[in-house]
Amino acid sequence: MKKKKTILNDQDFKRIITRISHEIIEKHRGTQNLALVGIQTRGDYLAKRLADQIQKIEKVTLPVGSMDINMYRDDWTKISHQPTVRPSNIPFSVDDMDIILVDDVLFTGRTIRAAMDALMDFGRPSRIELAILIDRGHRELPIQADYKGISKITEHGDMINVLVTEHDDQDIVYIEQD
Repeated sequence: MKKKKTILNDQDFKRIITRISHEIIEKHRGTQNLALVGIQTRGDYLAKRLADQIQKIEKVTLPVGSMDINMYRDDWTKISHQPTVRPSNIPFSVDDMDIILVDDVLFTGRTIRAAMDALMDFGRPSRIELAILIDRGHRELPIQADYKGISKITEHGDMINVLVTEHDDQDIVYIEQD
């Protein structure tokens, strides 16, 4: 039987979103030419939260999009014979923009590689950065986060479950271990 251990609660979410928002603003010296693209599903909600927090700080509304990357994955046939594909929604030009991809968990790096491939189908950004809630290690590709909530050392077989209020009625992250 797997045991569950909470690693982030709702207050931790708020602190992380606030901190990452400030880091983004500081690194970019403001918000000019900046947009966020969340990787569906939970990265989409985190991108919107970051945009809301940045708006509170800078009084600027950032463009925010969401992207489904299932058909860009190199392992989609292993996940399902008929993967669920949702529409991507990037209602702005990504050309020459600084795009921050947002996701919940960074693991092997394959999701982020797929997201970069998908983003390139929308245009040519001047820069792509990555913001994630949890970095759990075990990279298979040379990808790292520019902004991260926490690093959590895990075993390869552990499961990190991210729940967000907008989708799951609560903000919590827990790990399932053998």
